[in-house]
Amino acid sequence: MKSYWIRATDTATVLEERDVPIPEPGEGQVLVRLHAAGLNRGEFMSRTDLHGAAGPARPAGTEGAGEVVSVGPGVSAFKPGDRVMASCRGTFAEYAVMPTAVTMGVPENLTWEEAACTPLVFLVVHDMLIAQGRILPGEWVFVAGASSGVGVATILAAKAVGAKTIGTSGSTEKLARLHTLGLDVGIHTRGPHFHGAIMEATGGDGADIIVNSVGGTVFEECIRSLAYCGRLAMIGYVDRVLTSTIDLAALHGKRLSIFGVSAVDRTPAMRAAAVRGFVQDFIPLLASGKMKPVIDRVFPLAELSTAKAFMESDAHVGKIAVTILDKPEAM
Repeated sequence: MKSYWIRATDTATVLEERDVPIPEPGEGQVLVRLHAAGLNRGEFMSRTDLHGAAGPARPAGTEGAGEVVSVGPGVSAFKPGDRVMASCRGTFAEYAVMPTAVTMGVPENLTWEEAACTPLVFLVVHDMLIAQGRILPGEWVFVAGASSGVGVATILAAKAVGAKTIGTSGSTEKLARLHTLGLDVGIHTRGPHFHGAIMEATGGDGADIIVNSVGGTVFEECIRSLAYCGRLAMIGYVDRVLTSTIDLAALHGKRLSIFGVSAVDRTPAMRAAAVRGFVQDFIPLLASGKMKPVIDRVFPLAELSTAKAFMESDAHVGKIAVTILDKPEAM
């Protein structure tokens, strides 16, 4: 089968196309013929960005959707022909093995591309808004860098549970698009210049939850902009700035909470628990259409390098999908 692999260098990531055998599902696994996969920026960061050591190339792709072809020993939750999606390794390929503990059925109203762009980003959003963020209806959610895949998913999820949203973008065109998706207040900035606008929008209270995927350059401004008992979710650092100072007086006096959101180093049991929470809280919202993934552009698998370049250009709003199989075929 065709499969793409990724190799990180000090300054970039390199994609390699390979012809590899179709994998066999082991115990508790299903073999899936993939129809689509989603791109995620973190996978394409260089060794230096990730503090990682040099290593061999690895299967590329971290989320996807398709049809179950066969099941491994001990699997009863899924059968051949089921439409499934999961966050797992190796989804930029024609087939992938998915552990059933993290595999979910695809709601009938989702396209293959929408399903493929759901598991990773919306699991992240569930973690920071529900599991750790304890969001409540009527609260204010601020997203630094709101046009990213996680940023758009945060807006959609926050609105679906009755919260209000504020977000930044350096593009007025992107802000206009975000308003159509539910953004209540848009702030035109690429840097740490949003405190005043947040305080004005919230009547001087500040944001209850802040989502920071930008990194260290906006960290201090995020702390300043939190409301009493506010929560700051750190989910990335696209600015490559990994250090910042913390206003301990604000942290102490306003009873703030700061937490990280990452799948790195999670055990299989932790991942399975996160998926169970997601299925309980978010699958009904997806199935009802109250929350729906936003796909900016779709590329065929053969143009994966072009899709990667488009993502790195920061021209998109929401997610970028890759189509792998347009219609079912026999093995």
